[in-house]
Amino acid sequence: MPRKPTALLLMNSSTMKDQFDAIRMGRLAGLVELGAPAWTDSLADPEIASLLPDVEVLLTSWGVPRLDSEALDRMPRLRAVFHCAGTVRSFVTDELWQRGILVTTGAEANAIPVAEFTFASIVLSGKKAQVLGNASRISREDWSYVSAHGELGNIGRTIGVVGFSRIGRRVVELVRQLQDVTCLVADPYADPEAVAAAGARLVTLEELIPASDVVTIHAPALTETRHMIGAAQLAAMKDHATLINTARGSLVDTHALESACATGRIHAILDVTEPEPLPAGSVLYDLPNVVITPHIAGSLGTETRRMSDVAISELERYLAGKDLTAEVLAEHLDLIA
Repeated sequence: MPRKPTALLLMNSSTMKDQFDAIRMGRLAGLVELGAPAWTDSLADPEIASLLPDVEVLLTSWGVPRLDSEALDRMPRLRAVFHCAGTVRSFVTDELWQRGILVTTGAEANAIPVAEFTFASIVLSGKKAQVLGNASRISREDWSYVSAHGELGNIGRTIGVVGFSRIGRRVVELVRQLQDVTCLVADPYADPEAVAAAGARLVTLEELIPASDVVTIHAPALTETRHMIGAAQLAAMKDHATLINTARGSLVDTHALESACATGRIHAILDVTEPEPLPAGSVLYDLPNVVITPHIAGSLGTETRRMSDVAISELERYLAGKDLTAEVLAEHLDLIA
């Protein structure tokens, strides 16, 4: 029987409780040797000091510290990191790549709830449901405000998807359920044939924004994408159009958005902001045409176990010598969230 590699779970305590129930711990125990303790939130924890030299596999998630040279020196036998969450940017380092350590991500699984949340927001924005719900708190006995937000409905709409990412692709697929929908995609790195096969048309951002009833953002947070939606882009949006951001707050210029939404001409559904959370004095909190949620679009609670399942399945393939499906390479970091 082949020797099982020694593994350690490295993440914060609440994440550990959510992501690794008895079923998933049982799957892990069949694949690797888990020390005592099997989990930690800090590589400086004296309880695991004697275990670290033997660790060959890490399973990480939210709360994982940066795996720099100091951390890696404590784990000289480390060969693979299976990340049970989305972005790996917070912990990967040049030292990790230089030592040839394999890294995988659960980003594909995390894309599912974000795309679902976005699609639900698109449908609700077609009816202006959340905005009208805000208005009902003020106009309690007079529903005439319903006609003040443009034509309602989800037939024949144009949906603009900014970023043909994991999430963006899923959003394109979901919006095809709507009748007579036109889906536009803006992404300088996207393959036009892949976009067309998904049911959308590749255009420039300058073309997408004025044509769309809903603009939904799914681009990575990079230097070149910072404030990609600013005053000029917001001014180009249709009257009564909705901006949805479930990606990163830095993609939208907050001050420009405050000014644009204060006019009441456009609406915004924001699950992420810059900064996060917004200062208590931000006008966005008080505008009835703005909906703010506390970064809940991604995997939460039991949903996070989907990412654990992906990581464990990748671990199974790794141990069997099979090709991986979710490996992250250093060169990917310039394009992913």
